[in-house]
Amino acid sequence: MHVTGHTRRPASIRDVATAAGVSYQTVSRVINGHPSVRPDTRDRVLAAIDELGFRRNATALALASGRSRAVTVLTANTTHYGYASILRGVEEEARAASYAVGIGVLESADEAAVAAQVQRAADTGGGLIVIAYDPAGVRALGAVPAGLPVVGVVETPASPPGGDRPWVWTDDREAAYEATRHLLSLGHETVHYVAIPSSARRTGARTAGWRQALRDTGASEPRPVQGGWGPEGGYAAGLELARDPAVTAILCGNDDLALGVLRALHECGRAVPGEVSVAGFDDAPHSAYLTPSLTTVRLDFTGLGRAAFALLHGVLEEAAQMGPHPVSVPELVVRESSGPPPATA
Repeated sequence: MHVTGHTRRPASIRDVATAAGVSYQTVSRVINGHPSVRPDTRDRVLAAIDELGFRRNATALALASGRSRAVTVLTANTTHYGYASILRGVEEEARAASYAVGIGVLESADEAAVAAQVQRAADTGGGLIVIAYDPAGVRALGAVPAGLPVVGVVETPASPPGGDRPWVWTDDREAAYEATRHLLSLGHETVHYVAIPSSARRTGARTAGWRQALRDTGASEPRPVQGGWGPEGGYAAGLELARDPAVTAILCGNDDLALGVLRALHECGRAVPGEVSVAGFDDAPHSAYLTPSLTTVRLDFTGLGRAAFALLHGVLEEAAQMGPHPVSVPELVVRESSGPPPATA
């Protein structure tokens, strides 16, 4: 493709000022939402911005306000569905607020390595969002220097945290409870669990919800099978569970684990849901298109990322106080992979 002629330069703040018949300082006040601008003047400036296609420059705004319009997300993973969806939510909300987003990858849970990554992120200015779903993230959240604005995306807390905890989360414990109760309501005597890693040296929220549902109904409590994060872990766990003919229902800590479990059951000749029911967690995009389609728990990770940025943005703009914020209610999505056990089918 060949391009001829001159490329039109982007409109500047002075171009907007000329078009609106005001000073560039007035345009700056409109852009920054200053209350001292008359409504009719503000309308003229906004009309000029729209007409000229003016785009605010984040660096210039930072210089004008004395604040860095940037946030850094610290995370140990950028590819798994939940992590990636949180990052997308943060980026979408930040872009709408003219903030830049950087990502710092926590490559190790080693204390010195985490501290160094936190310090690098702190040195860039702005605020931090830490995805604390794993030991590295938990350690990073605890290593953020005092006084630096930070929001943690965390597992469901074991108990309601104090108002000084800048956290957001979804209620994974209740979600796992409801998914387990669903499988039990179909007639299964118990539900086996393939677990994801917990963020700390304690029982994860999903494991706790699964166990509580079993206890509340008087069902036996099988030993959880540790599956990791991906399909390969689910496949190994599925091969182990498939050898036991008493296993008729399996809850998986995420949909990737469920994918591996389904493959293992297929290879072992255990029909789903005729012999074994399987449920996942997260409602990843592929879960509705598996054969059979996967019963799972829908979590709004993208909304969680948006909420994390909104909370941090309020603090950075001195418009809100930090505090714990549970976000959204998980939803059980019943599909083809769950049904009654063979004896009652």
